[in-house]
Amino acid sequence: MKMVTAGDIYDFLNVCAPFETAMSFDNAGFLVGERETPVSAVLLALDITPDVVGEAARLGAELIISHHPVIFQPLRRMGPQDVPYLLAQHGIGAICAHTNLDLAPGGVNTCLAEALGLEDIHGVKPYGANGLWEGLIGNLPRSNSPAEFAEYVKQALNCGGLKYVDGGKPVQTVALCGGAGADLLEDAVQAGADVFVTADTKHHQLLLAKQLGITLVDAGHFNTEDVVILPLKENLQEQFPTVHFQKSEVLCDPAQYL
Repeated sequence: MKMVTAGDIYDFLNVCAPFETAMSFDNAGFLVGERETPVSAVLLALDITPDVVGEAARLGAELIISHHPVIFQPLRRMGPQDVPYLLAQHGIGAICAHTNLDLAPGGVNTCLAEALGLEDIHGVKPYGANGLWEGLIGNLPRSNSPAEFAEYVKQALNCGGLKYVDGGKPVQTVALCGGAGADLLEDAVQAGADVFVTADTKHHQLLLAKQLGITLVDAGHFNTEDVVILPLKENLQEQFPTVHFQKSEVLCDPAQYL
């Protein structure tokens, strides 16, 4: 039986979420390692931190797949405390599927919509000419008050806490964008949403939501994106049954709530 390589896994991801569709500012792709490396175990995590590298080393993983790029800005120096250095030291590769996975069908936004139990899901704002969408919109089975919905999101995404703006009316049509998607707020309003779920909102965006009469739920960057990791793991496990895929157990939301 042919040994699975890091390149085989990259090529499969490139079909599910083509790396060429990543946004121009991004640095998604095969960022550390070589395609020819045989792979028997893979760790998946939203971020690659020193603790995640240590976890991968204990697992005997030859590869880590993450959402956020392990190299984003140009590297000016590296030391033993830096993640790319640690990866090289342990001989572990890194494939990072970022905005291409946000946009892809079955990617971050799809998984977020499914986690919230939305029905009749469609796009909010097209991205480029490739048929992909920056945000999604769908419906809940029943109407909720803004406070009820915020509590529902907290439970559904296992948030330690969240913040929200009460739009002043019942919510049933939900727009969303995982991670820092608050720039789509007005697009969500134009699409007919009662509520917009995202993360990393700024003060002026909270004020704008109040002005526009739309409920805005900021559920945190980690919790609105980590929803993709387990489905991605299951998809990869089905495609490569001889490889052991594991979701990180050490990585969690770095934010603490009182």
